[in-house]
Amino acid sequence: MPVATTSLRVSPGALRSATVLALLCLAALLSRPESARAERVKDMASVGGVRSNQIVGYGLVVGLNGTGDQTTQAPFTVISITNMLEKFGVTIPASVASQMQLKNVAAVTVTADLPPFSKTGQTIDITVASIGNANSLRGGALLMTPLRGSDGEVYAMAQGSVVVSGFGVAGKDGSRVSVNVPSGGRIPNGATVEREVPTTFGHEPFVVLNLNAPDFSTAARMSEALNKQLGDGTAQAIDAVSVKVRAPADATERVAFVGALQEMEVEPSEAPARVIINSRTGTVVISSHVRVMAAAVAHGSLSVTITERTDVSQPNPLTSGGTTVSTPRSEIQISQPSDARMFVFHEGVNLDEIVRAVNQVGAAPGDLVAILEALQQAGALRAQLIVI
Repeated sequence: MPVATTSLRVSPGALRSATVLALLCLAALLSRPESARAERVKDMASVGGVRSNQIVGYGLVVGLNGTGDQTTQAPFTVISITNMLEKFGVTIPASVASQMQLKNVAAVTVTADLPPFSKTGQTIDITVASIGNANSLRGGALLMTPLRGSDGEVYAMAQGSVVVSGFGVAGKDGSRVSVNVPSGGRIPNGATVEREVPTTFGHEPFVVLNLNAPDFSTAARMSEALNKQLGDGTAQAIDAVSVKVRAPADATERVAFVGALQEMEVEPSEAPARVIINSRTGTVVISSHVRVMAAAVAHGSLSVTITERTDVSQPNPLTSGGTTVSTPRSEIQISQPSDARMFVFHEGVNLDEIVRAVNQVGAAPGDLVAILEALQQAGALRAQLIVI
């Protein structure tokens, strides 16, 4: 009895795709975190050449309830309205245009971020902000506005009703109450993409991963981890920011490769020792690797109170014949708390011991800033002191 046989032919392209996907699955299994500190590549770095682009335009918001630009102080609004009407076949004499009072129109700038790989016909959110003296854009509608890139080309067209979260109320006596900023708003999906931005993704035989925080140790660790998971020679650290990774040439395989690459986990290097001080709010942030060498600190509050008053001397004019005179008198009081103490930092103390010692003397954030600056000047602070 004859036996039926079936031959299976596999094309080289399908075999190559299957091999790449198998390697990606194996790499994903090998990239499971061995440490709780491991982070995904997509959280640590971005793909080179994949970025958003800023676009901007100038437009008009109409339909305002008397809260638009005062044309006497914003003449460009009248000029814009006149030019727009001329495009529709309506010609306004110059003498009439100079007397126009358009309280329901506001000149605005329209800004947006064009996401990477945006395609023609997709919609994006836009932000509208007044550039004149309009009080509020609430209830207004943005007329069709072209949005241009840095090269001057139009990449999107914007139009729609403005959504304003703030509001303002003014009285006849000049008093005014404002919540948030009513002179700006947003239009969700208010612009349609008309032109695609060219990208370099897929034009090179490799992809470049740019770290969000430059660090030589993290770049070296990422390169080592990727080589361990994908094979020796696959990744190469270029500098403290960039790691170059070989990628498939086929577009479909490259997309799958980058997707799996971003899901891999790498243990980043620890951040350097830094003390961040916000001089406006008094906020102090100390990283975990801050160390203090042996030092003694004494901190106390010195209070000086000056009281000014005038003493009046008024003799009896019938007996002494004197005149009334006034004598200024100043009283100065100096007080210092008796509980001001000195505390000692031993060599190599960590963050927990620093905070505990400062809290024991009841130092406020401003006092802590003074203590840290003094420790740095004394050479006892082993950290970078940054004031923002």
